[in-house]
Amino acid sequence: MSMWFTENQTANFGITAKIKQTLATVKTDFQELQMIETEEWGNMLVLDDMVMTTERDEFVYHEMVAHVPLFTHPKPKHVLVVGGGDGGVIREVLKHPSVEKAVLVEIDGQVIEYSKKFLPSIAGTLDDPRVEVKVDDGFLYIANSKREFDVIMVDSTEPVGPAVNLFTEGFYSGIKDALKDDGIFVAQTDNPWFKADLIHQVYHDVKKIFPVTKLYTANIPTYPSGLWTFTMGSKIHDPLKVKPERFHEIETKYYTPELHSASFALPRFVSDLLK
Repeated sequence: MSMWFTENQTANFGITAKIKQTLATVKTDFQELQMIETEEWGNMLVLDDMVMTTERDEFVYHEMVAHVPLFTHPKPKHVLVVGGGDGGVIREVLKHPSVEKAVLVEIDGQVIEYSKKFLPSIAGTLDDPRVEVKVDDGFLYIANSKREFDVIMVDSTEPVGPAVNLFTEGFYSGIKDALKDDGIFVAQTDNPWFKADLIHQVYHDVKKIFPVTKLYTANIPTYPSGLWTFTMGSKIHDPLKVKPERFHEIETKYYTPELHSASFALPRFVSDLLK
């Protein structure tokens, strides 16, 4: 008998993947964590029945969270990743030679532990000497940080459970205070098909705080609808005004200098959400 995992992305729609085996199931202090080996997507991290990442398509999300802000900033040295316990964003951050220190703040230490065990191609750089890993509440960590970081990336789950506070205007204000005078932040902001109200709210909350506010997209097949958005807030630097010489060569599978600008070209129904 075939086994299948299904994520109900709305009350009326979901995606399903054929399972080879369940590698781990654990109830952490914050959520239910599963590691599943799938036929189509390789090993898959699932939190509270939502797909967080898979071995096959993870590069899209992690590259787009990291490289868009890091190429926009002229010389990022100190970087903070909130969430992202699978380590994928950190892996991409470390491809930038200007980065001297990358701090990962993940509230659930077991996400880090199980990612290292079952997703080594994603989590394999968490032991790099430039990386400081903290098992802590990202909201509180931001609140206690002042002008420390060049770039902050919020790699959170959807706005449920421990991630609810990471989608609030107060959190974005704290991020502004935690950034240096020319700092940039990026947050994943879900999909426009099912979470239009969330995108509208976050964009306008960020726009109240940051002089430069932009939305960009990427295609991630295992995320709800496949079309994913990211919201950038910047104190000075505009991602659409990056000089060509800024784009040094790095190894990627999705991100390119051409895609950097193209990702900000929005379908009309998405740009309408920003009005």
